[in-house]
Amino acid sequence: MSRSLAETIVSRRVGVVLLLAAAGAALLPLAPRAEDALDVLGRIRGSESAAVEEVLATRFESPFARSVVAVLSGVPSPDTPAGHDALADLVAALGETSGVTRTWSHLDQADSFFAGSGGGTFVIVGLDPQESPDALVARLREEGRRVAARLGQRFPGAALRWTGEPVLNIDFRRATAEEVRGAEARALPLTALLLLVAFGSLVATALPLVAGSLAVGFTLGAAVLLTRWWPLATTLQVVASMLGLGLGIDYALLTVSRFRESRASGRPVEDAAADACRHAGGTVALSGAAVAIGFAGLLFVPVSELRSLALGGLLVVGTSVLMAVTLLPALLAWLGPRIDRGRLPWRRSGDPSTRTADAWRRWGRWVWRHPVLVLLVAGPPLLLLTAHAPRMRTGMPDGDWLPGSMESTAAVKDLKAMGRSGLVQEVRVVIHLPEEAFALGAEGWHALRRAERTLAADPRVARVQSLSRVAGDRADDLAYVSFLPGFLKHCFISGEGDAGLLSLIPREGVPPAEVAGLVRELRRVDPATLTGLEGARLQVGGLPAFNVDYDDAVAGRFGGVVALVIGATLLALFLAFRSVLIPLKAVALNLLSVGAAFGAVVLVFQDGHGASWLGLTGATGSVFPAVPVLAFAIVFGLSMDYEVFLMTRVAEARRSGRDEGEAVAEGLARTGRVITSAAAVMVAVFGAFAAGGFLLVKMLGFALGVAVLLDATLIRVAVGPALLRLGGRWNWWPGTHVSGSTTERHRDPEDRTDLRPAALAPDEDTHIPGVAARAAVAE
Repeated sequence: MSRSLAETIVSRRVGVVLLLAAAGAALLPLAPRAEDALDVLGRIRGSESAAVEEVLATRFESPFARSVVAVLSGVPSPDTPAGHDALADLVAALGETSGVTRTWSHLDQADSFFAGSGGGTFVIVGLDPQESPDALVARLREEGRRVAARLGQRFPGAALRWTGEPVLNIDFRRATAEEVRGAEARALPLTALLLLVAFGSLVATALPLVAGSLAVGFTLGAAVLLTRWWPLATTLQVVASMLGLGLGIDYALLTVSRFRESRASGRPVEDAAADACRHAGGTVALSGAAVAIGFAGLLFVPVSELRSLALGGLLVVGTSVLMAVTLLPALLAWLGPRIDRGRLPWRRSGDPSTRTADAWRRWGRWVWRHPVLVLLVAGPPLLLLTAHAPRMRTGMPDGDWLPGSMESTAAVKDLKAMGRSGLVQEVRVVIHLPEEAFALGAEGWHALRRAERTLAADPRVARVQSLSRVAGDRADDLAYVSFLPGFLKHCFISGEGDAGLLSLIPREGVPPAEVAGLVRELRRVDPATLTGLEGARLQVGGLPAFNVDYDDAVAGRFGGVVALVIGATLLALFLAFRSVLIPLKAVALNLLSVGAAFGAVVLVFQDGHGASWLGLTGATGSVFPAVPVLAFAIVFGLSMDYEVFLMTRVAEARRSGRDEGEAVAEGLARTGRVITSAAAVMVAVFGAFAAGGFLLVKMLGFALGVAVLLDATLIRVAVGPALLRLGGRWNWWPGTHVSGSTTERHRDPEDRTDLRPAALAPDEDTHIPGVAARAAVAE
């Protein structure tokens, strides 16, 4: 950052704070509305599952186009008189509820499928697509509580729970908001403690917490505002909170540390604030750009949820940088020496980090003398973890992974107890007939029935729900089928009769991977062979098909995202450091961080080693498709943070005249404490999210926490400096030529850095105990 801009921010701090206050007054009141404003985005533009959803909504006039499932447990089977009466009571109450288009149950089709093994039953409830799902589900739940209370008098164990896509979406939004609140409650006290240890005073500790909290609030408020024009995913709350706290506190920690360092060297308050704004602000801006590059890459994945997360990531990075380069310098200029108020009694006055800096300086010199030994010790553990990364399998994990607090999750478990959990995993096959065929004509009807028989014979399929299934023994009588109620025909036959729907219910206990395999096989099958009708077409949709489309969309663009992020990062670092080798080293180390994190996820989640420590009952078998691409985008940016922190100080030391070894030692002395403190905060924040009950968030938090931990301990302060030693003078090629103890470089017109040896340079960054005395003797 230019000196003039930094000085302007500090000198006009009243205006800066007023502008931020005005923005806060507009955005912060919107933040609490995020739970209701954000939604679960279940569509992939251009995908086959989205096309099936569109066909069913526009060409089939079904009263169950939008539906939920009422699961009644703890009552006798509907085959019995008592169970029949209980079901009739429920259906009558639901039929009178506003917004319900139709119900379908054992009363309409005396099929054993509606009678759960061991008792209980379920009702499919159609919803008016013109009404708000939230309001409709709220009414149904209220009515359901009244029915359950009545039935409880006759059947003490009776319970009525709701599931289905609309209910799952509503519960998912609420569970996500609760997960975020719980993680924040776990993270903030631990983060405050770590900052108190790092700074040693209450006021200095409070500033990063304020900056991080404001970053989260501004991001959520801006996201709610944007939902007026674009729908955004509810999981944006997780990214905003996780990274808002992590990045906001990290960047603030760097700014506050730089201010205290300048004050300790004797700089006046306003000059110290301007120096912190200029030096830390430039570093923060470059670090933020690195993280933003990762999120920008996600915009190219054609998944609405990931694009929402990318937008949320860009917002939270922007607000975190904004707080660090505007609000904090202004507050620091006002606070001045009061930054050390509330100092812990056992911490001495002055710069508390002198001894730590000396220790880091000694470590840097040791690494410089023994680079090969450092690589031999630190490298193998990282490479061993990375070796497991290629084994990662993406897909829906095995077992019950939805939050147990959701009513819709409990309803799915009730269905599973009845042997009917496949109902929520149905695969929808739409058969488009050729122009000359009609679904209720002899040729079209024969084609639909042939396809149904073939699909029903698959061992992974429990049953095929279709119009012929409803017709039962008289399915061959087209005259009888033609006179079935209109709403039934509209459930399975398009309005113009040119398409039919077959709903495949997976067999109980079939793992998600096998259901996904069924979807892929159906999409490869020859429609003419399946139906016996030339010119027929198939489209496969439903939740399992959506999961397949999601996985394919992410996997298909993952390579492009990686290439884009790496290319943009190389360019940004080259422009920042005027070097070829440093950007290449940084990217290689970032990829090592990502690979090690992926390997840890494979070992713990996919294979189940140590899974019980995270509250899991066993191996998940696979990893959510969103986790690798999200973790890559975030980890790559976060790893670059610490690289920028360190290399900026190394570059400053080089510009001041130190040789390569002393520059690396000085860079570690100046940033080692900041990097480890920032990493500790990040690990605490990510660990708080990993400790929750939501498996997707747990996986992501674990991956990010492991990556940051390894990056800040082994990679940046050991492997990175060792590689700098091996690079020698070529580290700064072509932007720098080293000759003796001075440095010649292509200088920015605004760069006023003194190029004299460190002892003679007036810049506060070069005042190191003992150097001035040695320089005087040398002179």
